[in-house]
Amino acid sequence: MEVARFNPSEILKLPDSPGVYRYFNEEGVLIYVGKAKSLKKRVSSYFNKNAGVNRKTRRLVSEIKEIEITLVNSEFDALLLENNLIKQNQPKYNILLKDDKTFPYICVSNERFPRIYSTRKFIPSNGTYFGPYANVKVMNNVLRLINNLFTLRSCRFDLSEENIAKGKFKICLEYHIGNCKGPCEGLQTEEDYLRDIDQAINILKGSLAVPKQYFKERMSTAAENLEFEQAQKFKEKLDMVDLFQSKSIVVSPKIADLDVFTIITDEKWAFVNYLRIKNGTINLSQTSEVKKRLDESDEDILMLILIQLRDQYQSSAKEVLVNKPIDFVSDNFKTIQPQIGDKKKLIDLSLKNALFAKKEKYASLENVKDKGNRVLKQLQNDLQLKELPTHIECFDNSNIQGTNPVASMVCFKMGRPSKKDYRHYKIKTVVGPDDFGSMKEVVGRRYKRLLEEKAPLPKLIVIDGGKGQLNAACDALVELGLYGTIPIIGIAKRLEELYFPGDQFALHIDKKSESLRLIQKLRDEAHRFAITFHRDLRSKNSFNFELENVKGLGRVTVSKLLKEFKTMSKIEAASEAELNELVGEARTRLIKNFFQQKKEAK
Repeated sequence: MEVARFNPSEILKLPDSPGVYRYFNEEGVLIYVGKAKSLKKRVSSYFNKNAGVNRKTRRLVSEIKEIEITLVNSEFDALLLENNLIKQNQPKYNILLKDDKTFPYICVSNERFPRIYSTRKFIPSNGTYFGPYANVKVMNNVLRLINNLFTLRSCRFDLSEENIAKGKFKICLEYHIGNCKGPCEGLQTEEDYLRDIDQAINILKGSLAVPKQYFKERMSTAAENLEFEQAQKFKEKLDMVDLFQSKSIVVSPKIADLDVFTIITDEKWAFVNYLRIKNGTINLSQTSEVKKRLDESDEDILMLILIQLRDQYQSSAKEVLVNKPIDFVSDNFKTIQPQIGDKKKLIDLSLKNALFAKKEKYASLENVKDKGNRVLKQLQNDLQLKELPTHIECFDNSNIQGTNPVASMVCFKMGRPSKKDYRHYKIKTVVGPDDFGSMKEVVGRRYKRLLEEKAPLPKLIVIDGGKGQLNAACDALVELGLYGTIPIIGIAKRLEELYFPGDQFALHIDKKSESLRLIQKLRDEAHRFAITFHRDLRSKNSFNFELENVKGLGRVTVSKLLKEFKTMSKIEAASEAELNELVGEARTRLIKNFFQQKKEAK
């Protein structure tokens, strides 16, 4: 393989050969990996297209500063290399093939008396592995079946001939309850134990016919020898295998090992279903959901997922059924697009799974939307509003004994916070601790501004407070000519009562109601937003006030210090040279004397 680098202006120099291309940004970070049958045509398409290219693709192209290519012998080699590079580097614009999850396997260990256990670590030297299993529940069902059918050990002892002869180990509870025959004390021969292991391996391979025949023969032999209790045990084990087999779908005895891949897409999503057939039985079904970002075709996505899943599940099937034609040939498998017969039925079954995944995806998205609409509809009914309150604004005041009075307005749209529409207000016309006057001022300022800008008005106004704050807000709406056009309510903190203008009695909504929780969320968010602003403002003002007490330092000087050093401790730690440069020698002496006197006073 050859590696070469180009600038975007040199794309016409790219070879017309299969390979992998990599895009790097200005910092030299790899941002995208792709494969192509023709590198020249594929890479050029990114820079030549003007129409029909989505925003994310345009953003990718705008970040490309360098292109690196790797030439390979075939498109299949390019696909494999792309897969490895994406998993290794995790480029931010690649959304396929990133998954590095480790699925569990079932391992048959390479020991004298092999163990069968589940593991997520694939270490070939430890034994023979089966899987990986996408569904842990399915894997546990297989292990449970094997443990019920065969008496296999679960201990980790080194059962060498020498250790058993020396009597190093003692039988455990598993022996006494009949789950193990005690090979640790030589109570079971290795030959007898390996017969069970061979049958367990047949089950792991999906060949249930072999263990069924094995148990039938053992049952018949026991019955002929008049060992009816033993024959009954083998019959029960045979029934277990039959029951397990009935839970899987038998496709056809004529179909051997093959893979089935189907894809359905829309503008945003692609859904790829994978069915693995072993010995005429479907033993794996998985649907992958892919969010489309770049302009890959359905065939590209299908091929990428096909390679990923075959590699992930170590599929050795030589035949792959697909519902879309794939335009290249592999030495490892051949792709077929069947039109009739049992194989076409498999395609239809796979498509049914993919369609179900698509339906479930959009149903879940609709449920999220429906939940918001449901709460808003409930709120509309509880408050008897004419319109659905899709736009709600809530006001709150904050001050301590009239100092640094502020107010906040938070906005919820479709039942969710719209933080870009949040607003802070410094109270300008009210002196002292006057919550009613402050509320009237901020409500008036807010909606006067919206009227001037011809911006949309809310469908509901919520005031954090009782009748007093609500009446003050109503006075502001009256002055603007908006009273009666926008529904307005107040919420009192103590009993969570809702007040309407002019109503003598409060409205009580069920404390567990979703609509009340929405109003409480609005109120709490407005309070948080106001109190945070108030604390910041109070902290800043107390800082200014302390320095402004120094004779010879004015507000302008204090503002300069605040902007440059941020905190009192940083001003105190600043060198005379730094202060001289900022405020001059005379003011520097005043500042240093102030901090010196402050230290002596302590």
